[in-house]
Amino acid sequence: MGCVLTDMEVVRVSRKYQVVIPKEVRRELNICEGDELIVSVENNRIVMRLKPRSYTDYTRGLYKEIWRGVDAAEYVERERRSWE
Repeated sequence: MGCVLTDMEVVRVSRKYQVVIPKEVRRELNICEGDELIVSVENNRIVMRLKPRSYTDYTRGLYKEIWRGVDAAEYVERERRSWE
């Protein structure tokens, strides 16, 4: 069960453009000193995500649902024929 923040957290941007991640957020996401974050802008919002320790583990199983009901051998054979 994660922490529930009842109010929005407010952080201040320092002179060096740094912000402090609130303690409750660090605990909820298990963010530790030295962890890396990926920072992006989405829909005019700053989004920070923990950088995966392993991109292989992070992407394992991604979009697996699109292969449900597909026979792999049939698919490969059909693709090979299309290249001829």
